Amino acid sequence: MKELFARIRAMTRRQTASAPDNTLRFGNITLERGTFELSTDKGNMRLANKEFQMLEMLMSNPGQVISTERFMEKVWGLDSETEVNVVWVYVSYLRKKLTSLDANVQIKAIRNQGYTLQEI
Repeated sequence: MKELFARIRAMTRRQTASAPDNTLRFGNITLERGTFELSTDKGNMRLANKEFQMLEMLMSNPGQVISTERFMEKVWGLDSETEVNVVWVYVSYLRKKLTSLDANVQIKAIRNQGYTLQEI
């Protein structure tokens, strides 16, 4: 129970710290944290929860490589029995959505390291 309360407090602190800026921008894409909406000048679409969490991590850490293991830990949780290839599947979903919105950013895979978000 102590660990659960500690995790809840930590999450509350993180949410409070990021509350003033509810919008992330990178390149020509905008991600609304409140509505899970990804948009460009061409249009917008609502992301599924896991897609949103992954893109939020990438946009919050521009230029940094995020490992598959870190995605697994932060999005699916430490105690998840989900296979690693689910990250690849969700990256594929995000790439298709970015392409359909004519985004000038791409999710680049760096072999044996992870993924990063880059402007094209």
